[in-house]
Amino acid sequence: MAQPPIPPDTLGGLPLKVSYGPEDLDGFDVAQELGQPGAYPYTRGVHGTMYRDKVWTMRQFAGFGSAAETNQRYHFLLSQGQMGLSVAFDMPTLMGHDSDAPQSLGEVGRCGVAVDSVDDMLTLFKGIDVGAVTTSMTINSPASILFAMYLAVAEEQGVPLTRLGGTLQNDILKEYIAQKEFIFPVAPSLRLVTDVVVFCARHVPRWHPISISGYHIREAGSTAAQELAFTLADGFAYVEAGIAAGLKVDDFAPRLSFFFNAHIDFFEEIAKYRAARRIWARRMREHYGATDERSLKLRFHTQTAGCSLTAQQIENNIARTAFQALGSVLGGTNSLHTNSMDEVLALPTEKAAQIALRTQQILAFETGVPSVVDPLAGSWFVEDLTNRMEQAAEEYFNAIDERGGMLAAIDQGYPQREIADAAFRYQRQLESGERVIVGVNAFRDRVDGGAPPILVIDQAIEREQAERVRRLRETRDGISVATRLDALKEVAAGSENIVPAILECVRARATEGEIIAALTDVFGTYREVPVF
Repeated sequence: MAQPPIPPDTLGGLPLKVSYGPEDLDGFDVAQELGQPGAYPYTRGVHGTMYRDKVWTMRQFAGFGSAAETNQRYHFLLSQGQMGLSVAFDMPTLMGHDSDAPQSLGEVGRCGVAVDSVDDMLTLFKGIDVGAVTTSMTINSPASILFAMYLAVAEEQGVPLTRLGGTLQNDILKEYIAQKEFIFPVAPSLRLVTDVVVFCARHVPRWHPISISGYHIREAGSTAAQELAFTLADGFAYVEAGIAAGLKVDDFAPRLSFFFNAHIDFFEEIAKYRAARRIWARRMREHYGATDERSLKLRFHTQTAGCSLTAQQIENNIARTAFQALGSVLGGTNSLHTNSMDEVLALPTEKAAQIALRTQQILAFETGVPSVVDPLAGSWFVEDLTNRMEQAAEEYFNAIDERGGMLAAIDQGYPQREIADAAFRYQRQLESGERVIVGVNAFRDRVDGGAPPILVIDQAIEREQAERVRRLRETRDGISVATRLDALKEVAAGSENIVPAILECVRARATEGEIIAALTDVFGTYREVPVF
């Protein structure tokens, strides 16, 4: 076959010259735009030595079936050298439904672990000292509830809240933009997020209360520039909400973190990460008046791009993931999840998860890449591309400001339309052959190699989990639960911080679904207006 085309632009549509030279950085101020690693504006990284002293945290996303099964996977991953835990919840948990609810039928334990009560959370972390590991929890609308369950686990283990380290995704704005796992309207949802931020600032100082997430924006079809712009704009909105709640910016901004997608266009991704740090540092200092150096440092987790994986020739996904991981490290990520090759078909098998983790370990300890901080600094091409990524993001910030800010822009469907248009353009490029995916629209196998082994979730897990929820309701103190749920409604109807009331419900063994139902009585639910 003829050689497929080499695109004249990045995956996100930024034009590329054939070669770059000094003229492309005419007027470039090295001190102002680049600086040194660990120094403002942090383009080159938030730490002066980066990985020389400590490599990035290898945090593999995991969760399936029951809490007991996932607990076994956690112990396996920790025994293989994983450095932190990352909890994947199933769809009913993500949407606030108990496992015995009609809406949960057929979904319990399928795309993650089922957690209905603090008893499930205790099982999930059985034999794991939550004061000695950092834990990331990928959940949004019910984030405050699952966070309260984790706090209750710490109490049961005798671990002070001041020792807890980890991250709660808790990024509700990107749900309205991209992932669509919303429950409540925007205003009360933002209040829940802000209450967690305030609670953590006062009681759980080592915890990151929000992981401001571009990952799902990218998975929905955005360009790299859109991911960068909409993610940082969400971050600015959370900063403004924290200030409006009475916090000084430096009281909480140091614990904000970010979560970016590591896609396949190698240099564009590296430029995206470098531009993100520079934009955040400038905005925090010049616009929000932050003076604490930690408030200026954008720290981020990356996950390799699930949307880039293919069901065809799935072994190719190992190579894709390795290149994406390399780009993340060259871009200065602080922690990393590498996708397993079989995730496009099902949740990862243990073997596939091990290969994904080994990919990170080879990168960290064999390649020599971590030895030098930001080794691409000064490249005419990389610096030019970083500048253009920043310019593209600033254009989006201006468009968002013209619409009244990020919340108003979401309400008007602006980021949703931009992402949908970008996804449509990319699909057209694939169909025309302008863009190539190896094994899909080029270099296809003539003979099917057969389906690989995949992880199968036993249907009995759903029945057993539903039975556990029903048994919990029969054996707990029902009056205590009802009293605490009523108290939660009173707090939700007022203005005081809602986290302590949720924690009281969790301690009494109220289920996630019951707590969500109580909040829905006060807040109502969100219905999206279609965008065309």
